[in-house]
Amino acid sequence: MTPNTRIFQMSFSSVYPHYVAKAEKKGRTKAEVDAIIFWLTGYEPTHLQRILEDKTSFEVFFNEAPLFHPNAYKITGVICGYRVEEITDPLMQKIRYLDKLIDELAKGKPMEKILRN
Repeated sequence: MTPNTRIFQMSFSSVYPHYVAKAEKKGRTKAEVDAIIFWLTGYEPTHLQRILEDKTSFEVFFNEAPLFHPNAYKITGVICGYRVEEITDPLMQKIRYLDKLIDELAKGKPMEKILRN
């Protein structure tokens, strides 16, 4: 099993609380984390709740996303030591896009800039 395979099989619900904690530790909110997830994936609140309850894997989470945002390609920079725009595995790139957006939120970036509007 490769490291990527382990990440892909991890449940989204096992990482989601860490996204929220990272944001809240820096004075941001769960609602902002959710807004980022909805923007990036096209999921709605009821979808997210089901995903969390069902312990959906990252792979399924991203592969079944209703509408991956067309401006996601505008997400650039380094996260976890990798430039997100240079990641060649499409699924890993989507995971790192989300990581990067949560990182920007925790660093205090305004939502309109995070969401590439």
